[in-house]
Amino acid sequence: MKQLFILITFFFALHQAHAQLFTKKKVQYDANQGKRSTDNDLLRWGYFLGINNYDFNFDYNNDLRDVYVKRSPGFSVGLIGNLRVNDYIDLRLEPGLIITTRELNYSANYFQGMSFSDSDLIREVKSTYIHIPLLLKFSTKRINNFKPFIVGGFSTALNLSSNETNPNDNRNGQFRTTKNNLFYELGFGIDFYFYNFKFSPSIRGVFSLNDELIRDEDPNSPWTSNIANMKTRGVFINFTFQ
Repeated sequence: MKQLFILITFFFALHQAHAQLFTKKKVQYDANQGKRSTDNDLLRWGYFLGINNYDFNFDYNNDLRDVYVKRSPGFSVGLIGNLRVNDYIDLRLEPGLIITTRELNYSANYFQGMSFSDSDLIREVKSTYIHIPLLLKFSTKRINNFKPFIVGGFSTALNLSSNETNPNDNRNGQFRTTKNNLFYELGFGIDFYFYNFKFSPSIRGVFSLNDELIRDEDPNSPWTSNIANMKTRGVFINFTFQ
């Protein structure tokens, strides 16, 4: 249902684009200053909805078969605070809530000499992030009703589902990750200008800077002993309204 709602929102915006963007008359988004947010305001506010797809990147201690990550689309929602630096540069704060799930599938090679069941080969990693990026947005000159941009910066995220302090580990079926994480982000998008608002679809990559794995107490644990580093990487597709 979340993905359906986002798709409906996106197609509604496309319908508006057909009616407003692809016309000879330029949309006067900045005409009524003081009645709504404009590109010339020092501060602007908005919100975003989006779809995310998170993965893990692993580095290993020994040459065993890779841990396979089964990814599932997740949901993102949040607010936007935009500080205008000049006509081409903006500083943005985009606090949001991100919900995603990843499933780790282990090879039986990790359990050599040990008894195991099928459930031991699978670990579900559910993540609920309070995600706070600080980004620089670099825009081109506005072309009629379009303005392409690139965006990049750093972010921090609090994982409410990390299980970091859980005393149980994988022996009890609990896969644990760090609660506090740092990322860098890079992306691009296009601002579309309408009569009453600005719609900005964008795609952005997010890459973890820290190892997120909490290791089991057993130093020979089949779930964590061979993993040197486990770092998140993911993709956001966001639809922003200002």
